Amino acid sequence: MKHILKKTVLVLAPVVIFSACKKITDINTNPTAASKDQVQVEYFIDNSIIHAQMNPGVSERTFILYWAAAGRQVSDADGATFSWGDYNDEWISEYYSNQSGALNTINSAIDVASQQIAAGTQKAYTNNLMQVARIWRAYLLSEMSDNFGSMPTTAFQGVNPSFTDVKTVYYYMLAELKDATSKLDLSITSVPASVQSEDPAYGFNFSKWQAYGNSLRLRLAMRLSEVDANKAKTEFESAAASGNLLTDKSQIFQIQEKPGWDDLSGMYSRCWYQLPEAVTFNNLVINLGSITSQTQIPTVISDPALQTTAIANIKPANYAGQYYPVQLTTKTNNPFSAYWLDGLPNTIDPRAYQIFYMPGNNGSSFYPNGTCGAVGNNTVGNVKDVNGNVIKTIDAKFTWNPLPDGNWGTKGDWHNSLFQGQDIGVTTSMNPVLKQQFRNQTAQRVFFAAWETYFLLAEGAVRGWATPVNAQTAYETGIAKSFEYWGVSQYLSAYLASTDYNRDGTSVNWNSTTEPANSYSMNYIDGLSGTPGTVSINYPVNNLYKNGTVRNDYLTKIITQKFIAQTPWLPLETWSDHRRLGLPFFENVVLEGPIQTLPTLTNSNYMTCNQQFLPQRMKYPSGLQNSNVNGYNQAVSALGGADAVLTPLWWAQH
Repeated sequence: MKHILKKTVLVLAPVVIFSACKKITDINTNPTAASKDQVQVEYFIDNSIIHAQMNPGVSERTFILYWAAAGRQVSDADGATFSWGDYNDEWISEYYSNQSGALNTINSAIDVASQQIAAGTQKAYTNNLMQVARIWRAYLLSEMSDNFGSMPTTAFQGVNPSFTDVKTVYYYMLAELKDATSKLDLSITSVPASVQSEDPAYGFNFSKWQAYGNSLRLRLAMRLSEVDANKAKTEFESAAASGNLLTDKSQIFQIQEKPGWDDLSGMYSRCWYQLPEAVTFNNLVINLGSITSQTQIPTVISDPALQTTAIANIKPANYAGQYYPVQLTTKTNNPFSAYWLDGLPNTIDPRAYQIFYMPGNNGSSFYPNGTCGAVGNNTVGNVKDVNGNVIKTIDAKFTWNPLPDGNWGTKGDWHNSLFQGQDIGVTTSMNPVLKQQFRNQTAQRVFFAAWETYFLLAEGAVRGWATPVNAQTAYETGIAKSFEYWGVSQYLSAYLASTDYNRDGTSVNWNSTTEPANSYSMNYIDGLSGTPGTVSINYPVNNLYKNGTVRNDYLTKIITQKFIAQTPWLPLETWSDHRRLGLPFFENVVLEGPIQTLPTLTNSNYMTCNQQFLPQRMKYPSGLQNSNVNGYNQAVSALGGADAVLTPLWWAQH
């Protein structure tokens, strides 16, 4: 808390905020009641942005256990929380309270700025600071609304808030962004260095703030595409025509993380979670783009001996893996659920190896010195029979298998250790896991990047909306921006030309929209007997998008690329895209045992996709109902359904 405490010494109002924001009831505290002429707007902005980063206690419970589980980028760290539709009131309360504090603070920034302007005591840049605060407030409101639903648009200002429906919240945010971005005076190109230091995102570069605000407006307008198409189109086209969008890596809205335990600590800092690759991500990247593992390995493994071993373990493109129908699950609609790939995929999206370690690579332990009891260098595991007897030992070194979430039932007691890497203190590393660059709290957390702007423009163009670039150009530029971020631009030309289908039946090449056949032939080996065989693998049927009949149209391509590009920083956005469109394909959680929190998912329908098989929102924390019963009742009434995890939000009615 060192950085935050520095600010609270300088100004009195934030002391009130940060000493009390742990309580939900403190959204009713007016932090600007004293000495408005003694505080500076930039302090409030800085504190709000930093506080919204979430300290490790809050980020673990929100970013990892809720957003990552729902967004399907990395596997659910607990294996049995939000991916099942389950929830924890205490965890949700901590997040709600934390972000309420950030909203409280940014409202103070706007209030203080407006009063300084009214009193004639403003500085030359005060109005611009107020517009920056309004843009940031719109983001914070969108984050909370996308998690909970109904929210107050005039809350956190000293009174019990009145909650409004999601449509009203979105209309308000879009209007705020349009007005605030238009009122930024871009002729003010510099502010004092002491003021610049109070903006951890852009150093109060107002052109960058305007670009971010306009691109954020694209995001929020597109959120309405399935329920309010006219409004979505009008707002989107207006933002797209603004002439200043977030389109370059120099404009990325990102915040520098730092080691420790405060609001700037890393999102993925909890060292006892190995954070394995999710099945959804894996199905998107394998076979996508025609870039071979053999080409990539020299760039991701530094040790020549390990390079040789890894290359020798690359499998043919038509190889499914070792078949373990007894040990692995067959009760999910992931076509490869019962196969264990005993090597590396022949081709894979080049970003996958930049994000996840392959088992056996030096440094695959995210804490190589063994800190936190998760060494991660032991890749050997045992295959067991139904009685728990070891019948085979395997080595997962240089293999590539994601970790499936769900209820493994009786198989969870005796199936082999292929998927034990998630457990606290377990020293096996059988799955690709998130790289240390995201774990050591030295990265920059991305809130919005250029690739998202281009993918939004591509989707808008496909919908027939007016955009400054055509759909193909926007799509390919979005991929290029993502490749640039990961340092893999050398593969871009070959990647964009690829017509190979990934495991979901989607290809990269824009002009290749031919649908794949429903199935294709793969070779496999019986995991126990070693007997080779051939199997017909079906592409998954995504009932949530065009009744499962389309896998390779323009929109599927765009959202596939957007999902990969947003990994691992924006799981809330991949969750939101799926809630809005049903894209990309999300496999059902494993159903070897019943899941009470997903009552409609049964043994008779687990091969189908259904909105009710997936979490849709967070429940409001109990503290809200206790402290503001009228507001809580307004919020639930405006939802159009019960205060439940499976109640879809207004814009997610696909």
